[in-house]
Amino acid sequence: MMVRSPCVVAVSLRRGHHFSKIPSLSIRLLTGLGVAGDGHSGATVQHRSRVRRDPSAPNLRQVHLIHAELFDELHAKGFLVQPGELGENVTTVGLDLLALPTCTRLRLGDSALVELTGLRNPCIQIDRFQPGLMAATLDKDATGHLIRKAGVMAIVLADGDVRPGDPIAIERPAAPYRPLLPV
Repeated sequence: MMVRSPCVVAVSLRRGHHFSKIPSLSIRLLTGLGVAGDGHSGATVQHRSRVRRDPSAPNLRQVHLIHAELFDELHAKGFLVQPGELGENVTTVGLDLLALPTCTRLRLGDSALVELTGLRNPCIQIDRFQPGLMAATLDKDATGHLIRKAGVMAIVLADGDVRPGDPIAIERPAAPYRPLLPV
């Protein structure tokens, strides 16, 4: 098995509030906002359910990242999922996103810098996309704790353009590490 260096395999965005995003040649990350032109970009919460709860809450979900290895796992379970279809902005390969601690920083390409804020909590929209897909993005560990596999969320710390093929550099926070929790 060949081990790949962490890199970006796809980038996606979409204006308005839609479940899936459209693959693009590049996206622009804006400090404190998210993906330029994306419906979830903003300093405060943009997801409709969160806006209803507290429209002034900070947007901890500016950028959604998913590991392409999840698509392979889902394919083995009978689902066909392509980059952007689960709503992610950045699809990665060669990086176990779910195992990274909270506040891990990822340099995407030359200058974009994001900081992981937590796990994406899969919702019923995933089943509307493909019936049964939500359960396929969930698992249990050996102790019975729920594992959410639908990606991680991040905030943008430094502007930059991100393209397929861009390398990803990882900066872990100081120990003790805090596991990613749903945001």
